[in-house]
Amino acid sequence: MEQTPETALGGPGLDAYALGGRERARLGGRAAEAARRLAGEGIAAVALTWVDVSGITRTKTVPVERLEHAAAWGVGMSPVFDVFLLDDSIVSGRHAGGPIGDLRLHPVLERLAPMAALPGWAHAPALRYAQDGAPHPLDARALLRRENDRLAALGRSVRAAFEIEWAVSKGGGDGFTPACGGPAYGMTRVTELAGYLRDVLGALRQSGVTVVQLHPEYAAGQYEVSVAAEDPLGAADTAVLVRETIRAVSLEHGLAASFSPKVEADSVGNGAHVHLSLWREDTGDGPANAMAGGSGPYGMTAAGEAFAAGILRRLPALLAVGAPTVASYLRLVPSHWAGSFACWGLENREAALRFVTGAEGEQATAANLEVKCVDAAANPYLLLAALLAAGRDGLGAELRLPEPVDADPAGLPEAERAARGIAALPASLAESVAAFEADAVLRDALGEAVTDTVATVRRGEIALFDGATPERIAAATRWRH
Repeated sequence: MEQTPETALGGPGLDAYALGGRERARLGGRAAEAARRLAGEGIAAVALTWVDVSGITRTKTVPVERLEHAAAWGVGMSPVFDVFLLDDSIVSGRHAGGPIGDLRLHPVLERLAPMAALPGWAHAPALRYAQDGAPHPLDARALLRRENDRLAALGRSVRAAFEIEWAVSKGGGDGFTPACGGPAYGMTRVTELAGYLRDVLGALRQSGVTVVQLHPEYAAGQYEVSVAAEDPLGAADTAVLVRETIRAVSLEHGLAASFSPKVEADSVGNGAHVHLSLWREDTGDGPANAMAGGSGPYGMTAAGEAFAAGILRRLPALLAVGAPTVASYLRLVPSHWAGSFACWGLENREAALRFVTGAEGEQATAANLEVKCVDAAANPYLLLAALLAAGRDGLGAELRLPEPVDADPAGLPEAERAARGIAALPASLAESVAAFEADAVLRDALGEAVTDTVATVRRGEIALFDGATPERIAAATRWRH
């Protein structure tokens, strides 16, 4: 068989996911059953969401009785949203922009669920298709599905989860007033907002999210919630649902939640760290965690090490999708636990990649890699697709990790950092975009349309904030994601 770029990468191309008549009928039938169930539970409408290149969750909603039609035939939506900036202004690239064209939003029925924080509403992530049923080349969820399947073709899978940080304001205006005053990580912050946090946990539980822990964070009014790991598509879906649930509960309590990478110019920002573990599927005893049980660094197998090394090698380029705003680089500074150096280390919270083994006795399930240099302005689907592509390239090249770093890289002499190959990550969005455009692995994996559109949107935001002070950047970004 002649090899196409898609088959050369392993696994199917996007055309393998096209909608035909039989599939439309199947989806419509499933949606009709789901609609009857939802209506019986008092659900009036379903929010179909997708995340644009700027990292903002957009939506169209349908009455529950129209869910069957939406599943089979989609809901119309302009392709222009791929080039919206965070202030809703529009740029134009070679593959997106302008008033012409139409896409169809189709709900992902296996993720359809009532939203406990919005009574009467259900949520479903959406896939975007052209009118002929072909997947839209800029649909980030479809790209992530393809990357997931490419790994599956190698007998591999990934478990992933996002840690979500947010800062809570007393609300009322565009400014930020911390809703609690206790010390960082202090029980006082839990006591001050105990009812609010209880309702956040309850709404997440009722919406099907498994919460692992919730705690106060470092910055004023800041909290973090960690959720259980799942397959990459589920992890990205959950990240969107968690944020929208927190936002809704906050409003119900007269508060406002900011997920911005920099809520205030002079404070620590919000991250959205990604936890990843690579698994081997074709073992006699079930899936095996490649991040444990091996003879590599801290128990990694050769495959686990190669996967991690692939991500480490591509970090400067990955920041164009993982730290995608001008505000991201106000957060990504040394000695703030943001991971501003391209290095890795065991439990090193200043390294961009922190390796986590878990407690003695649970490494086989708990060992994972934490990507610390990314934030919640990222499109979680696009970010995971890029991370999987980078890790898969590491597998193919059988890469090895450099020596781990067991100190704050910023505290090492510059000559020592240079000798050990510890480089600072890009200090601006412009630098990360340049690295992204030059990265052949990510371009091949994500496609020309995605590469060009990401770069176009990023340059649009750079121009938007040209000459702006950190205070203005923080204020303009604060409530957008």
